[in-house]
Amino acid sequence: MDHPALARIEQAIERIEAAIARRRVAAEAIAERHAALKSRMAEAVAALDAVMAREGAE
Repeated sequence: MDHPALARIEQAIERIEAAIARRRVAAEAIAERHAALKSRMAEAVAALDAVMAREGAE
């Protein structure tokens, strides 16, 4: 027996699951960008440290 309320509940569950999947993908993308930025910042700080060390040695 198909009940309209059950159909609406199933559709709502599908929408919720799709939203969760989209958020998971977005969160993974943010995590990847964060890791890349963190790596680049570490490289930049290391380069600045090297410049400051050279300037201090002169």
